[in-house]
Order: sequence, then structure tokens, then C-alpha cells
Amino acid sequence: MKPLVVRAILAIAVALPAAAHAQPVNNAPPDPTTPALLSVRPGGGLSVRSSDDRFALTLSSRAQVREAVVLPASGAATNDLSLRTLRLTLAGHTFSRDVRYYVQLAFANADLEPGGSPSPLYDAWIEWRRLRDLNVRVGQFFVPFDRARTTLESSLQLVDRSTVVSEFNLDRDVGVELSSRDLFGLGGRLAYAVGAFSGEGRNRAAAAPGFLFAGRLQVSPFGAFDDNVEADLERSPRPRLAIGVAGAYNQQSTRARSTSGATFVLGGFDYAHAAADLHFKWRGLSVLAEGVWRHASEDRHTGTPMGATAAVTEWSRSGYGYLVQVGYAFTSHLELAARWGQLFAADGTDPSLVSALNTAGRELGGNVSWYVQGHPYKLQADYFVFFGDTLAGARQQVRVQVQATF
Repeated sequence: MKPLVVRAILAIAVALPAAAHAQPVNNAPPDPTTPALLSVRPGGGLSVRSSDDRFALTLSSRAQVREAVVLPASGAATNDLSLRTLRLTLAGHTFSRDVRYYVQLAFANADLEPGGSPSPLYDAWIEWRRLRDLNVRVGQFFVPFDRARTTLESSLQLVDRSTVVSEFNLDRDVGVELSSRDLFGLGGRLAYAVGAFSGEGRNRAAAAPGFLFAGRLQVSPFGAFDDNVEADLERSPRPRLAIGVAGAYNQQSTRARSTSGATFVLGGFDYAHAAADLHFKWRGLSVLAEGVWRHASEDRHTGTPMGATAAVTEWSRSGYGYLVQVGYAFTSHLELAARWGQLFAADGTDPSLVSALNTAGRELGGNVSWYVQGHPYKLQADYFVFFGDTLAGARQQVRVQVQATF
């Protein structure tokens, strides 16, 4: 990791406990004769907290079992029945309710990044929330960018995210973030997040000088709501809307997709990112739409890697895409949803990206979900087609997934 980020994280991490102790709370040592408070909530895990509420810990886990059948345009169909994800989370507060922490570990094979770090660590952060307009978070977590990626994976209304998100998101990284969910005390109508990150993605040490700078601004004209959760299972009679814009700049990234993908050996590219999104809920209807854009400073590098005998060319990946996702919850248990997404490659960018989008740059599909008890316990099934300019040669995909949270 870059030395500046390391120093910033250490400085803030050291300051947080001191800041927490400075708050008007009871700082006396806990009475050992007073028992801790223990509770269990279906889908919410096991929680324990001290009697004075200065310390709290919630332990929970989530599992997804998925059956996926893919029918390619030519060749035999493939079938994959697997444990799609298995997560363990620890969350709570320490010293006071203003100092929060969160750790998430992943143990399924599909959770691990191909060719990347074998570490199971997804999230690990500590956050100081004493000031309404200035929360401070340090650690590894989602870069504040597009809504469709930062929405919790456990709270998706389709089986998985769009291919648009897979290509253009910024995922998780290590860094420092300043934010507020209720800037100026307007009832959650204005929120922001800005941060500086390593630029290399999760569980990776930076290999080149430079940082990832990112910022997001969100306006919710009707007030705060559960914008990190898809579907309107509450069927609220009051409309809820969030409109967000975001931008990022990644200096000398050595990853093909800026913070993910293949690692370059000939040097990095500077990537500029932009996103705009909308999230709407009302009386069971939910709409999620976003557009994302990424542009590299150069299309390619050509050279001979150390120890090699022949020159190679490494390509950056520039392009843009959009998605529109609509769902309707007929009851608190049953919802139907559909999604359309399309990706575009920029002129002169990676030929493999151009070829892939020419044959499967569009996605169209539908989903049915049965929520046994909200998002924690649900059964989902979807059908998608991925195609190029025409449906001829489309790849078809059918998935069924069960999610249980403990």
C-alpha cells in the first residue's frame, strides 16, 4: 500500500478510540457482576452487548446455494450446482455507539477472485460517527461509486448483479473515506462520500505510485429510506427516491478494470470513471437505473517483460454501459422483476472487450422471488439471454438460488 495511505489510516485509527472516550458517555470500567445482554434475531444473528451499551458485537452468517444452467449458442449446455457464497460477519461498536466496526469473511470458492489473493477478507473497517456531517471510515470496503454495486449483495432482487456492473464497477479497496448520510440535517435528503484508496482493489498491495480518488453525491428529495436494499417489500404508500452521481480517478492502475481484472506487467494506466443512478420505490414498485463510464489514458502498452524474449501488448479497457431494473412486489412475499443492460466498447480499446460485447453486450431477463422472511430468507429464479446486435447466437442462462441468513 502507498506510504501516505498507510500513515493516514494509522493516524486516524489511533485517534478514534481517544475521540470516543472524549464523548459524554460513562467511561467507568464495566461492572464484572453485571451480565452482558444476549439476543438472537432470525436473519439478524447473535448479538451481545455490555449493560452500559459501550460495547456490542453481532455475529451472523449467510449462505447461497445456486443452480445455474447455461445454454451457449453452440455446443453442449453446462450445469453448475454450487455453494455460491458463504459469509461470516462481525459487526458492532466499541467504546461508544459512535465507533463502529465491521468485518466480513468469505469462504466459498466463488467468493475468491480468480488469480488473485487467497485471503477470505472482504470487508474490514472502523468508523467514527460522532459528527453528523463528517463520518470517518478507514479500512477495506466498497469504493463510493455506483449504486448497483454498493447495494448489499444479500439484498438484491435478482439472483445476481448485471454484467454492466461486473465490467465497470470499482468494488472494494483499502483507504480512507469521509461521509455523511444526512448532510446539514435535512432528514437524509442530502448525502455524500469522498475517499482516497490504494487503487489496486481488495487484498492487494499497490504495485505502482498513485491513488484512487472517488466521490459520490446523493439527493433524496422525499427523505432517507432503505436505498441500500432492492425491492419494495414494505409497499410503502409514500414515494421514495434517490438520485446519485459519482466520479473517480485511478492513477497508474495495474488492473485491466481499474480495481479488478488481469494484472499488467508493463506498467499502469490512468483511469477516469463516472456514474449516475436513480433508485425509486412506491407501493411495491421499484426502479433502479444507472449509467457508468470508464476511460483509460492510453489504449495499450507494448514492450518486452523482464525475462521474456518477445514483445507483448497489454490493453486497457475503456467503454460505458447502462442498466434499467424494474420490480413489483405483489405482497411482502412475492415479487417479479426484470432487467435490461447494455455495454459499449470505446474506439481503439481492448480487442477482446470489443469482441465479447459484439457477441454478448446486451442482457435481458426476468426474475421471480419468494421472500420467506424478507431478504434474509428467500428463493429466487431468473432467466436471461445475452446477445449482440441480434438474438441470433444468444447465450441463455437459467438460475435458481436459495439464500439463508443466520
